[in-house]
Amino acid sequence: MTSLLIRSMAASPAMSTAATMRKTTASLFSMTHKGSMVGISSGDGRRAMHTSPTHETHAKYGGRFMVTALPGDGIGPEMIANVKKVFKAGGIPVDFEDVNLDSTHEDHENMFEAITSIKRNGAALKGNIETREHSKHFLSRNVELRLRLNLYANVIHCQSQSGVHTRHKDIDIYLIRQNTEGEYSCLEHESVNGVVESLKIVTRQRTEQIARYAFEFAKRNGRKKLTCVHKANIMKLADGLFLNICTQMAKEYPEIKYNNMIIDNCSMQLVSNPNQFDVLLLPNLYGNILTNIMCGLVGGPGITSGRNYGDTYGVFETGTRNTGKSVTGKNIANPLAMFNASADLLEFLGLDSHAQIIRDSIHDCVNVAKVHTPDLGGQNTTTDVVDYLLERVVDRTRL
Repeated sequence: MTSLLIRSMAASPAMSTAATMRKTTASLFSMTHKGSMVGISSGDGRRAMHTSPTHETHAKYGGRFMVTALPGDGIGPEMIANVKKVFKAGGIPVDFEDVNLDSTHEDHENMFEAITSIKRNGAALKGNIETREHSKHFLSRNVELRLRLNLYANVIHCQSQSGVHTRHKDIDIYLIRQNTEGEYSCLEHESVNGVVESLKIVTRQRTEQIARYAFEFAKRNGRKKLTCVHKANIMKLADGLFLNICTQMAKEYPEIKYNNMIIDNCSMQLVSNPNQFDVLLLPNLYGNILTNIMCGLVGGPGITSGRNYGDTYGVFETGTRNTGKSVTGKNIANPLAMFNASADLLEFLGLDSHAQIIRDSIHDCVNVAKVHTPDLGGQNTTTDVVDYLLERVVDRTRL
């Protein structure tokens, strides 16, 4: 739908640029701004905040959950195959419905199939889909999924591992990113030859939604400090709105220390003194940039997972959204980020004990046995890591 809107915008030269953009923006806003505030259930911990949708949508058959699998491009198919292998060996009650959504086709049938599958099952495990420029109006599959499913919150937990040598120790930071607005609204046009305009969309409704989500998350997960990241000194209206809403909402949470920081300064502070941060609340583009910085600080793209939540659905993937094309088929890619994503998925399904088994096995792999792939300075293969995890999971699930 989104890409059709953008095509229609480009195909209507008779309509004025301003009128076209207003009409397209309104259509996108209508598509992505439906639904109520995220449901907050009672209790403590992660599930209280963002793993139980407001409506029970998880597909379950005979005591087993059905989950959509989107292998994507690059190492994605390999990584999801490894998760399936360990889940099967450990008797984890999850089956996968594979949908081949990748970057090689511009048609809408595969996207429709993926959206339908996720809506039917309620959750998905996803490899990254490369964004190739088939045409100037081709919309990123990753972005379109987030827009169509209203996955407005992206949550990344970056945490130091004792078994991984890094410059900084004891990092424990959550990044909460607005996932459907900002520069990722994908509204661009060439007004005259050689002049391109790109719209950054920031709305009060969406900003209040992600701010409320972040403050409630911090409150229910025992976090003490929240930092709003912005560039309101330059983008006084767009980032100014984001900053003002977050600052006003902070008054409702006096138990949480609140401050704000300009994005360029925050980037420097993260690499020089990351331990000052607890929870970062970010607009879309800044969230993407700082997520990659943070993942680098705790060991690289091979460890950290990413969670995408809406009011109803959850999609789980690697934190950096990297296809890993350069290591595809070489048996050296680190599968731990996808396994962490699988543990996030299990928590979303309410399979907390199984999720903990996966997490404990990952912890032992990284910090005890130190089965490390080359990205972590080791010499082990992908197969070595998967075999270690499989053995640990089987041991922990054996009756």
